[in-house]
Amino acid sequence: MQSGVWALQPVVDMSAGEFRAWQTLLEERTGMVISEQRRAFLQTNLSARMRELGVVDYASYFRQVTDGPRGAVEWSTLLDRLTVQETRFFRHRPSFEVLERYLHERLQRGLSRPWEFWSVGCSSGEEPYSLAITAAEMLRGSERPEHFGVTGTDISLNALSMARDGQYGARKLEQIDAPLGQRYFEAQADGRFKVIPSLAARVCCARLNVLELAKAPVSGMDVIFCQNLLIYFRRWRRREILNRLAERLAPGGLLVVGVGEVVGWQHPDLLPVADERVLAFTRKG
Repeated sequence: MQSGVWALQPVVDMSAGEFRAWQTLLEERTGMVISEQRRAFLQTNLSARMRELGVVDYASYFRQVTDGPRGAVEWSTLLDRLTVQETRFFRHRPSFEVLERYLHERLQRGLSRPWEFWSVGCSSGEEPYSLAITAAEMLRGSERPEHFGVTGTDISLNALSMARDGQYGARKLEQIDAPLGQRYFEAQADGRFKVIPSLAARVCCARLNVLELAKAPVSGMDVIFCQNLLIYFRRWRRREILNRLAERLAPGGLLVVGVGEVVGWQHPDLLPVADERVLAFTRKG
């Protein structure tokens, strides 16, 4: 069949069995839950990739992505399609206001060691760079203006590549206060804007599946942001992820979670932040 003709073929409906098989595979490997309401999303993304490869049915493609090392490469490509998240700089302003207050109080007590930040589910980099800008602004004029580091982690290699590149369209910067945009971004010939080298040097992005947090070589973090990620998981797994993150906080550290992403979760070592606009906790001690 010619590719042009194939591209015009309508999306083939999944059988109930095929849908269950893909649901199970995604949840086992990533923890991501695809509900019946998101069946069309899954079907559209799978069929788009199948068209590119010339694969004509879901069962054949399922075998392809689960077939040893070759399947692992295709699985990574597919994940990029299924985990792309819409994000922006300084998403949820109240969370960053809480962060600014927290850092101000820390600064009042003096800088003993570099601040360590972690953006869990960093996508294309807007959140880790927002954290870096906040830290840089807080330390401007101090004796140690670069006394911080930001780690961003995500499961998508494509998203991580964009984060490391640190280039964004002009529309992305519309959400950033003009002075910050001028201070931390450089205009490029193609009309995009690139994070300045001194700020980019403070940010490191690495691949991490949140189901493997127990193995993550990350600890003693002063600030952890985990927003708009937990919504993809079952309730019990959300609590499990948060428990793991709590263990990675330094004494006195701050954990910020997306509002409404978890209900009733408590941890014996954490205290809730008294701000009804956010869902945040500080570690005792």
